[in-house]
Amino acid sequence: MAVNQFPVTVLGAELLKEELQRLRAVDRPNIIQAIAEARAQGDLSENAEYEAAKERQSFIEGRISELEAKLSNLQIIDPTTLNADGRVVFGATVRFEDLDSGDSKIYQIVGEDEADIKNGKISVSSPIARGLIGKSEGEVAEVQSPGGIKEYEIIEVQYI
Repeated sequence: MAVNQFPVTVLGAELLKEELQRLRAVDRPNIIQAIAEARAQGDLSENAEYEAAKERQSFIEGRISELEAKLSNLQIIDPTTLNADGRVVFGATVRFEDLDSGDSKIYQIVGEDEADIKNGKISVSSPIARGLIGKSEGEVAEVQSPGGIKEYEIIEVQYI
């Protein structure tokens, strides 16, 4: 059975490692302390703080397990070392123009855990990224959107 690898940029991998470290070193000990304090208050059957702390502990432990699994299966891609001959690939930063509206956008194509549209990072599995991947500067990408097919001209591809 093949192991699923998760593509991620170097920065994305560091952020996942930092989150795991914080969960283990800060959040887990804090929630253990909160549970101990809630237990000390007595009757657990009507103790809202205890229930909330146990729920939070469950979330933290689940996230730790998820991060450990992802980190063991990461495929770290450094965009600065790519030689894709100007094609849009994972990790590339793409400037493109909507041929209907003339609006220009710049996005970096990143892993699902790194996606942050406000900071110009879109998931490799998003419709826009899937439409752009494989194309080169000057080419037009067709992307299926809720309002129909959108056409984007690729203006610039960078590996930064």
